[in-house]
Amino acid sequence: MSENEQAGEKTEQPTEKRLRDAREQGNIPRSRELATAAVFGAGVLALMAFSGGISSSAQTWMTLALSPEPGLRMHPQALFGHFGHLLLQLLVAMWPLVLICLLASFVGPVLMGGLRWSNKSLMPDFKRLSPLAGMKRLYGPEAIAEFTKSLLRIAFVGTAAGLVVWHGVRSLRDLLNQPLETAMVHGLGFTLKLMLATGGAMMLLAAFDAPYQRWNWMRKLKMTREELRREMKESEGSPEVKGRIRQLQQQLSNRRMMEAVPTADVVVVNPTHYAVALKYEGGKMGAPTVVALGVDETALRIRDVADGNKVAIVAAPPLARALYREGQLGKEIPVRLYSAVAQVLSYVYQLRTWRGGPMPAAPSIDVDEFGKGGRP
Repeated sequence: MSENEQAGEKTEQPTEKRLRDAREQGNIPRSRELATAAVFGAGVLALMAFSGGISSSAQTWMTLALSPEPGLRMHPQALFGHFGHLLLQLLVAMWPLVLICLLASFVGPVLMGGLRWSNKSLMPDFKRLSPLAGMKRLYGPEAIAEFTKSLLRIAFVGTAAGLVVWHGVRSLRDLLNQPLETAMVHGLGFTLKLMLATGGAMMLLAAFDAPYQRWNWMRKLKMTREELRREMKESEGSPEVKGRIRQLQQQLSNRRMMEAVPTADVVVVNPTHYAVALKYEGGKMGAPTVVALGVDETALRIRDVADGNKVAIVAAPPLARALYREGQLGKEIPVRLYSAVAQVLSYVYQLRTWRGGPMPAAPSIDVDEFGKGGRP
């Protein structure tokens, strides 16, 4: 046994059953970077698409929030209702953005492995309370991968945002000397550029993280050779059970075959090692049919049943071997053996009608048992 097998190293790809079981348990690949990038990018695109309506609603909301009715000062208890009304107005103003971000939150899971609900994933896992497991999570390969991803996140997002700010420093300074409305428009434009650059950096990071998470998920589900053999045994049945089933099937087939021997017209034998029982009904069959065949012990049993039921037995070694090799149980004999079998049946029919006088001469069967003029 190799060292890998002794160590139980997981070298085999997961089977379909293992993947299916993992999905049913809620264990499916997930990329937080892809989910975050999808939500953030969808939010930026929604701001670009609905900026006019959102800005108009936001302006109305700010006017309402900063200019309360004077009567509220005399009735402090009405402030709670006023705050609730302001919150509702804010939700109405931002509903396109909220709805699009909510829908985008499903994009990552769908792309990675689909949406699945599993009650097993909601059950508490007490193994996670183990200090040893906690140390593995903090200092294991997963922690190193997460730390590396955090560094990449800072590098990507920081670089993209830094470049936008670097090129926009002068325009930011100019906002101080612009009218309020103009400064707001230019400031929002700069903010949009910054968000687009940040979203692009997050998408770039997600393009690396999603395939890695998929690969890491498959790696964790890999199997040892022993696990693979055990699963195959569970799904297909143990060799002992399969062997017993085949034995019972063979016994049943032999029993049915022996029950058909008494209906045969003739049994062609080797004379001891091969036996093939043939049946022919004129007008119902196109050609003689094999109802039983066997070698050695099965051949002897066929001969015994035939003797006990007065079925004619004809010794024709080449023909018996050819019928056994090429014939199929329950099927008509091969075309090339028609002539030889016809001679045998003619001899059998003569025996049935013989009432005295010279005994019908046994036919001299000349047949190529291999069908190719020689051994294969």
